[in-house]
Amino acid sequence: MTVDPQIQMLLDLGSKLPPLHTLSVADARIQFGARDFPGLRKPAVASVVNRDMQGPGGSLGLRVYTPLGDGPFPLMVFFHGSGFVVCSLDTHDGMCRNLCAGTGCVVVSVDYRLAPEHKFPAAPDDCLAATRWAVANAAALGADPGRVLVAGDSAGGNLAAVTAIRIREEGGPKLIGQLLIYPVTDYYDSGMPSMTENAEGYGLGRDGMIWFWNHYLADPSHGAHPHASPFRVGDLSGLPPALVVTAQYDPLRDEGEAYAVRLREAGVPTEMKRWDGVNHGFFFWPGVVDRASAAMDEACAWVRSIVTA
Repeated sequence: MTVDPQIQMLLDLGSKLPPLHTLSVADARIQFGARDFPGLRKPAVASVVNRDMQGPGGSLGLRVYTPLGDGPFPLMVFFHGSGFVVCSLDTHDGMCRNLCAGTGCVVVSVDYRLAPEHKFPAAPDDCLAATRWAVANAAALGADPGRVLVAGDSAGGNLAAVTAIRIREEGGPKLIGQLLIYPVTDYYDSGMPSMTENAEGYGLGRDGMIWFWNHYLADPSHGAHPHASPFRVGDLSGLPPALVVTAQYDPLRDEGEAYAVRLREAGVPTEMKRWDGVNHGFFFWPGVVDRASAAMDEACAWVRSIVTA
């Protein structure tokens, strides 16, 4: 399928900006923070509250979204995309509002430490700690500690997958699902065809991924660590059910789909959906891009099926 016309409009606008890999970290954060567009779907939720917890590296910020209705609600711990370097609670506010309203979950969005100030494994350490905090404090959040899932997009999808793996390895709390939206699952040099096919021209490209990884890791050899590249975990059995969402014009497409295949081979109930015509990051655009609205709605429906099973 050719590039969706609504996505192409956004790509044309983005082409006027300097490429990510040519920017300083500070300028890249400013550029990502300014990303917005009239007409984005931002559904109503009951409340949005900023919280803090004591994390592995000090105070760790959280943003708690509570849906309309009566609880206790299912609990989703969400890790924003960022390439481990950029983005924030604010950049993903719209995505979290859509997930909260569409799934009926309390969504706890985690402001984990970013590289290069905090190299791997600071981010996965924060995400594991935040998940345990959210479950321990579920009652106070109006949530059910027995219905918990992790979710994230891009680097956040990596962190959700790694959190599920570490909970299996290191003990509790029990998870009932993992929503992985175009996740980073392997180091950039893995040889996946989409890393070459979609290397440039579709927003995130190969050079951008190299820029992210170089900032995230203290040494390239750390890319082989299974908590950096969950695709390299030897045994994926015993993990919670997963939905893996990928995009046709995304350098990360093939590693996400390969991870879904490995989950299935390990006996993990796994659904995988590739959205054609769209690029990495398309989940930002419900209300502006029709296929983004449909993808968000479908992902929310899957979450609802998991939390009511």
